[in-house]
Amino acid sequence: MNTPSASRRHALAALGGAMALAVSPRLLAQGTGRPVTWLVGQPPGGSVDILTRLVARHVEQTLGQSVVVDNRPGAAGAIALQAAARAPQDGLTVITIPGPILTNVPVPRIGKELTGVATLAKGPMVLVGTTATPLPPTLAGLLAAAGKDPKAFSFASSGNGTSQHLAGELMNQIARTQIVHVPYKGGSQAVTDVVGGQVPLGMLGITPVLPHIKAGKLHAYGVTTAARSAVLPDVPTLHEAGLPGFDADQWFVVAAPAGVPVERVRAFNAAIAQALQKPEVQAGYAAAGVTPAPATAEQTTAFVTQELQRWQALAAKANLTLD
Repeated sequence: MNTPSASRRHALAALGGAMALAVSPRLLAQGTGRPVTWLVGQPPGGSVDILTRLVARHVEQTLGQSVVVDNRPGAAGAIALQAAARAPQDGLTVITIPGPILTNVPVPRIGKELTGVATLAKGPMVLVGTTATPLPPTLAGLLAAAGKDPKAFSFASSGNGTSQHLAGELMNQIARTQIVHVPYKGGSQAVTDVVGGQVPLGMLGITPVLPHIKAGKLHAYGVTTAARSAVLPDVPTLHEAGLPGFDADQWFVVAAPAGVPVERVRAFNAAIAQALQKPEVQAGYAAAGVTPAPATAEQTTAFVTQELQRWQALAAKANLTLD
């Protein structure tokens, strides 16, 4: 990620300052004596965990209160979501939610059982192909080959209904292809199998595939966002490469149980806004290929609602299996 411009730094500072004026972050800690529990529904070491811990260290300093990151993986994040929704409405439990994720299983959602607190980051995914077996070198060639022989190609993702799965199906929809989706229970094994050629293609997050792209084990066809990625500046967007209008982010937001007092939501939001200005956080985000995305609690809720509606419409049109 490029160093933020002076105008962007000013905007980030202004947002954090405005929030701090509206409510002091230390208001969250008053009279509790208990740590903040920050839930993560994925195992340690993944993108969600890394980004959460990076921000949590600075939020802890701002609040003047201990923040404990609690990993509760399982059931595609549903275990942590249920724990967050059942937590006391005292503002001392929050959860990082990666998205978009769709599922047929009812889970707590922002705007219902949960309330949006802040947006941590947004970033692209990348369509990659293995170099272990011959593949067309361009996206146009790949899609042409897939159109002629749909069964010859498949793409891996970190699971059904994940942002990566949905981005792959958006590719199919725009290109009018039928590249088969191969879901994995997490991104690490998906990356391993694409590198090894067991699955020819992957629609995956940038962080785990970046070393393999640099080593020449994976070929990057394009990133999913409207703008190129700063960590892959020579890789075109999928829109540039031949999929007009393609634009898909993966994002990371923070939520709390519905009913948490608004002043406590704003206090936590202010602490996160301040953390996103820290050089250490911005450097860590850059290494992960994501961008800080400061937003109010209300903006976060509206964004997530809009995103889920968008992808639910695509899932219905494509008749996707989300179990």
